[in-house]
Amino acid sequence: MADSAFTHREIPSFGSPGRRVHRLGLACNYGIDAAGFEQALERGIQYVFWTTMRTGHLREPLKKALARDRERMVVAAGASLGWFGGSVRRAAEKQLRQLGTDYLDVFHLFWLGTTSAWTDATIEALTKLKDEGKVRAIGISIHDRKRAGRLAEESPLDVFMLRYNAAHPGAERDIFPHLEKRKPAVVAYTATSWRKLLKAPSGWTGPVMTAGDCYRFCLSSPHVDVALTGPKTFAQLEENLNALDKGPLSAEEEKWMRAFGAKVHGGSQLAAPLL
Repeated sequence: MADSAFTHREIPSFGSPGRRVHRLGLACNYGIDAAGFEQALERGIQYVFWTTMRTGHLREPLKKALARDRERMVVAAGASLGWFGGSVRRAAEKQLRQLGTDYLDVFHLFWLGTTSAWTDATIEALTKLKDEGKVRAIGISIHDRKRAGRLAEESPLDVFMLRYNAAHPGAERDIFPHLEKRKPAVVAYTATSWRKLLKAPSGWTGPVMTAGDCYRFCLSSPHVDVALTGPKTFAQLEENLNALDKGPLSAEEEKWMRAFGAKVHGGSQLAAPLL
């Protein structure tokens, strides 16, 4: 079995000091059904990434889970269109009503710079929601790594949702070194690089990563607190959970995964570019 230090972590940025959270998070919008969702919670999943798209069938199961044991769960949601302070507040309050909960653990501005804006108004809306107790942590999802690095050092943000995988490890250069000052939490997504890491690229003759390998790669970074998985079925999720029993990557595994990721990205087989 995996060391609990690998599969679970206390993440103060989520607003509940002392609570240990399973480091594999469930994205609800990739097809898992209600029965699979319930099984995921029974299997130990706590971090639930909630959007309003393709998740209607899971609203009631999530509401029931929150009613059963709210403090166990970590619900991350956000404003899909966060250009103005009013729209940020409305999005948060609508999701609170829909889920029948008094607070969201994490509330994001999604895809900062593309579908949301970092302005005085949106910052004020986020911080007021936190001050009012309607959200426990405020965050962003963002592709602009250099901007993310600056915000990691100088902003009120508690959580950064970032692309990070064996083919795109550039956060190691542009973001992770900037976390030390304030220590915000990091949630990694696209662990499989939209499944590109699950098949051999042209010219590759070595081993190919599994989905479980992709999540182990992410979680082997000391800077990553949670890695998101978006299974279509509970069977897929269980495979990923079982893979974590192998624990963090060995030096040999890390070497071939980085080489494989570089090849998938189109670079050298010898070392992954920080892209």
